[in-house]
Amino acid sequence: MRRLICAGNWKMYKTAHEAADFVKIFLPLAAAVPFATEIVLCPPFTALAAVSHLLTTGRVRLGAQDMHWERSGAFTGEISGPMLRDLGVHYVIVGHSERREYFGDTDAIVRLKTAAALENGLTPIVAVGETLPVRDAGNTSEHVIAQTRAALEGLSAMQLARIVLAYEPVWAIGTGRNCDPAEANKVMSEIRSCVPGLDDVPILYGGSVKAENIAAYTAQSEIDGGLVGGASLDPAVFAQLCIAASASVSS
Repeated sequence: MRRLICAGNWKMYKTAHEAADFVKIFLPLAAAVPFATEIVLCPPFTALAAVSHLLTTGRVRLGAQDMHWERSGAFTGEISGPMLRDLGVHYVIVGHSERREYFGDTDAIVRLKTAAALENGLTPIVAVGETLPVRDAGNTSEHVIAQTRAALEGLSAMQLARIVLAYEPVWAIGTGRNCDPAEANKVMSEIRSCVPGLDDVPILYGGSVKAENIAAYTAQSEIDGGLVGGASLDPAVFAQLCIAASASVSS
């Protein structure tokens, strides 16, 4: 059975002090979330240590927002898999649309990062998604399938079983516009079937996810949680979102 995951991507928000304050408020609220729902917090690199020191029970997992594919080297400003593991990181987002758009992460780079995450004992959350022009041209399926296949190329069946996928239509990220849940479910079904071995892999939806709409997504057969941006920055709001996501599955 696929697990339900609610992952908060804080992007470039919160200092280490602000992140620690969030966690201190959030952890008691997270106690109301069914234990079967996995909660992940992905703060900026500068706040990873502060958050890691507070996540001592294992109820909430620590994630990073990106990583380099080499274990070490002359790569100024980059962070490696061993560095993340040393801080207690379990998950790492790779291929987010903002990395692709602003920082030049190609499909080839996403593939390298995905493999490196697995090699370093991290669970990659591999993000794929289409822009508005691609959607309007009717090429959503072809685009996200190509991204998925490129990211997972060369992985063994055992490696595929350790990944998480995230479908984030780029036109819905931070815009307040949402992909219809049934439409998202259809795309995610196509993603799941485009590479053998993804039957039990969780696929998260991202794109203006809120506590008010997450249940409509997790009620769909192919959607296993959310990769959450803005709604994860407030501890009470994110806790409510996790509870709502869980309720729709258990009801």
